[in-house]
Amino acid sequence: MEAEKGWEEMDMDCLVNIFGRLGLEDLTLGVPFVCKTWCAAAVDPLCWRTLNLRDMDFMPWSNFAKSFVSLYSLPRFSFSGFLKFCVARSHGGAVDLEFPPLLSASSDDLLYIANECPRLQRVVLPNILSEDEPHLPEIFAKWKDLEWLEMATKPSSFLEMVTQISASCKNFVGLSMSGSIKKKDAMAIVELLPQLKCLCLNKSYLPKEELLIILSGCKNLERLSVKDCVGFELDDEVMKRGKGVGAFEREGSKLFDDFGYETDECDPLYVHVI
Repeated sequence: MEAEKGWEEMDMDCLVNIFGRLGLEDLTLGVPFVCKTWCAAAVDPLCWRTLNLRDMDFMPWSNFAKSFVSLYSLPRFSFSGFLKFCVARSHGGAVDLEFPPLLSASSDDLLYIANECPRLQRVVLPNILSEDEPHLPEIFAKWKDLEWLEMATKPSSFLEMVTQISASCKNFVGLSMSGSIKKKDAMAIVELLPQLKCLCLNKSYLPKEELLIILSGCKNLERLSVKDCVGFELDDEVMKRGKGVGAFEREGSKLFDDFGYETDECDPLYVHVI
């Protein structure tokens, strides 16, 4: 009887298929150091199509950072350096990128990603510094295949950003963010993103008028999530308009906030955090 093959003797395509399901920590700290065969499979670009950084600890004193520096003989750890490492491994073929939610990435990092990974389809951005927000339209002009975007908060360049997405990203169908949604924002969503299927505005300031604009104008919406918003209540008109959406999620939303305010004009720094 022929002896069964060990893991190190498995077909390369099988190993790549398996390792492509692993997280980035395993792909960087574990698999490549088992044997030459595993190392060859782990550096295949197909293993790096999904760059999920959300749950990784990038603090210089973290176990991950210290192990990475040691294994790759680096003088110190930097997030930008690790990002470039992952992008290089992907050979520009990454289609899914997810940043840690509390990380503040620089415009240089984002522009680097935009230039080196033009095939991205799904992007979850970190906190964007106010001085970097004007660069967002330039960044989205690079991602022609972008379908889904998630942001922590609505940027100051939102209108310019949506205009660029409309011009460049013909397959765009999903947007998630929170913030103060003005009439011009609601109109931009309706007019510039006509193919939108999923819109998540949880924890936003969203007045009834703006909500009705979205409900009436986004004809292709399959899911609208406005949980824990301030600015509207579930009256008969809202419920009637919402019947046209497959999944209308509105739990926790209310007309007034806990301080009794109906609008965000009382506080120019009014910001909801996810």
